[in-house]
Amino acid sequence: MTSREDHLMDWLRDAHAMEQQAVTMLSALAGRIQNYPELKMKIEEHLSETKRQASQIESCIVRRGGDTSTVKDLMGKFVAMGQGMSGAFASDEIIKGSMAGYTFEHMEIAAYRTLIAASDAVGDPETSAVCARILGEEEAMASWLADNLPAVTAKFLSRDEAQGVEAKH
Repeated sequence: MTSREDHLMDWLRDAHAMEQQAVTMLSALAGRIQNYPELKMKIEEHLSETKRQASQIESCIVRRGGDTSTVKDLMGKFVAMGQGMSGAFASDEIIKGSMAGYTFEHMEIAAYRTLIAASDAVGDPETSAVCARILGEEEAMASWLADNLPAVTAKFLSRDEAQGVEAKH
């Protein structure tokens, strides 16, 4: 039987890989956005947060006596690269990217809620506090996306209907 501590370490490694994947996806999307300055600014801001989050999770792993999983990190980056490249060919990339971002934020929210519960269960208040801070940032990004998806959609539709105006990104 796997111990609670082992589960927590596995889930922390998963979270680290997830944040590495997010860095790759957000970098790709931010690099292509041209006509949606508010969205681009928010994605770049969250990209900085995400890099810091990955570092904080890595610190939790190291403090607990582990190391990050190179395989999980590489697989996450590989998947993210594919996702980032596939979006580049969609005529509605800004919409698909926004929807994917919103979905990904909710996956992160679920992961951090799980990590908080597991950290509490093994008596690791430091990891719990780190995950709680990150959870707040993920919830804020998900909320921002939810609040702004209608405006991004409306702008995309207007730009898409206009002659000679790029709507895709």
